[in-house]
Amino acid sequence: MARDLHRLISESSGEFDFGVSLPRRRDLRIALVGAGAIVNSAHLPAYAQAGFTVVGVLDIHQDRAEATAQRFGIERTYRDLEELLSDPAVEIVDIAVTPTAQHAIAINAAASGKHLLCQKPLAENFAAAAEIVSAAEVAGVKLAVNQQMRWTPLIACAKRLIEENSLGDPVFAAIRAHLLTDWSEWPWIVAGVRGDLLYHTIHYLDSMRYLFGLPEWVFSAGTRRSDEALQLETATLTILRYASGLHALIDVNHGVWADDRFATLRIEGLTGLIKGTIGLEYDPPHGRVDTIQIKTIDQYPEWTDPHPTGRWLPDAFVGPMASLMRAIEDGKEPATSGRDHLDTLRLVFAGYRSMEERRAVAPSEIEVTQQP
Repeated sequence: MARDLHRLISESSGEFDFGVSLPRRRDLRIALVGAGAIVNSAHLPAYAQAGFTVVGVLDIHQDRAEATAQRFGIERTYRDLEELLSDPAVEIVDIAVTPTAQHAIAINAAASGKHLLCQKPLAENFAAAAEIVSAAEVAGVKLAVNQQMRWTPLIACAKRLIEENSLGDPVFAAIRAHLLTDWSEWPWIVAGVRGDLLYHTIHYLDSMRYLFGLPEWVFSAGTRRSDEALQLETATLTILRYASGLHALIDVNHGVWADDRFATLRIEGLTGLIKGTIGLEYDPPHGRVDTIQIKTIDQYPEWTDPHPTGRWLPDAFVGPMASLMRAIEDGKEPATSGRDHLDTLRLVFAGYRSMEERRAVAPSEIEVTQQP
């Protein structure tokens, strides 16, 4: 029987409680490596919102670092990585660069004793990602990966309902996102041969794993539009099969020319159902607030809207940094730790192996000694 959802939905406001658990100390000092669009539109607005302390910023373009520092009231810009890592004021390094550049920066930052927030994917191949995780563990520093979709209202609500058994045993889940993406905004992606699965659907794979754990196997197919002069996949279909019998579908197409583009989540359980929209994918880059509807056999026989507040961008970006700070305080691991992220990468690279070999692939097949 479904648990009482009134414990989840505030009876006074009708709003679902999506609050991030903040650290006791918010003055752990952060320095940023990278001052690009995502830092200015998400990282720094989120940190300002949470009351976190940013002490410096580094970018290969000094004028961009200075403009970001001026905009957000950051006291210091650095000439190079060595200067940043030698700054005793810096406790956490937030690395916001391409995966190729991230590897060396993360290894050096860990060796200098700084805690790390890295971007997803942690690296472009599994072995390189595992090297970063190992370097952080050897250095005794905390490593989190910025898989912030877990802190969006829609995923946070689904997680809580599943934990409370309000949906009963899940039998079907689907994320479907039919979008129009201008890949030229990321020339370093366009220059490569991997696209959606590694740089976009990784969010959805991480969310599915967060909600349901690792599946028994992954089956993926990828393609691109015939008029796209790209080597990478821009449309993918991925099926995750779980031992319980649950099937999860991730259906993504970045080439929808029509004006009815959409991004949705639906989870069906034996006694309940949740569905909603992924707000960021509507009117990007700012997006909308997620929409959520819940229906259960007993407690909510009619569709119920928990009135979510907050957005993926920038609000959910508080989550990974707050989790990292709590891990530093408590001596535990962040929710999206580097080692946790390796399991998300197992799904990604199992998907690529599935595409190449045209078969279902178990995540356990992806190991450090093997190329995906």
